[in-house]
Amino acid sequence: MTKHSGGHKHKKQFGQNFLNNGRIIDQIVASIQPKTNNHMVEIGPGEAALTEPLLDVVKRLDIIEIDNDLIAPLKIRFASKAAFNLHHTDALTFDYASLLEFEPDQPLRVVGNLPYNISSPLLFHLLEYSSQIQDMHFMLQKEVVDRLTAQPGSRAFGRLSVMIQYACQAEYLFTVGPENFTPPPKVDSAIVRLVPFQQKPFIAADEAIFADLVKQSFAQKRKTLRNNLKGWLDAEQIENCGVNPGARAETIPVEKFVELANLYQQIKLQSQAD
Repeated sequence: MTKHSGGHKHKKQFGQNFLNNGRIIDQIVASIQPKTNNHMVEIGPGEAALTEPLLDVVKRLDIIEIDNDLIAPLKIRFASKAAFNLHHTDALTFDYASLLEFEPDQPLRVVGNLPYNISSPLLFHLLEYSSQIQDMHFMLQKEVVDRLTAQPGSRAFGRLSVMIQYACQAEYLFTVGPENFTPPPKVDSAIVRLVPFQQKPFIAADEAIFADLVKQSFAQKRKTLRNNLKGWLDAEQIENCGVNPGARAETIPVEKFVELANLYQQIKLQSQAD
């Protein structure tokens, strides 16, 4: 995460907005509660407002930064710190499991200020490593945090809500207004805590099928499940899961999507066996 010092010009393609309020940074660190034995990963440190307090506490901090112009300043400031490890790479394609080779039994704690244009794909990418992650604290556009934490029946509840809440406990922590950034964005930001379940409360028999069915269910948000899942499940099969086929996907809880996906998988396996 970034606190603006005036030395770096923000870049539109990376969605850079630098935090300029030390009180907010302290509030974020207090929410994370870094511990001495933690192995932390920071995505997009920018001018290192959060990097510095983390390095003062944790035994290892792996930093993922794509901006060429920020690499040298980060090295100059922190190369002498034993915990500091810099990866000049794209967070969207980075293999986070590779970090576990340093300490296989220590799960990762991930933090970052995620630009709007990559937030959803990056979250989906990180979910692939959820079994190796202890928790994640992110600053995102408030609209995205609303979607991550939305409940069924809310207009914000969608595919991202279902996929995140299937894998994690999602908690809205606090809002950060535009005045706390340079340059000020046009929207509010917010801090979210995501804690991957050690044991998921609802288990999809085939998580690829589950992901595909959720995506299809929200393919056209104004359409009912009966219409969106045409060719997947018929109305009677949807009803067998205790779901109204005339309902829209945004009203269906996570566990029911799991049931629908598991039923579809059973039907598919049965048809292959016949």
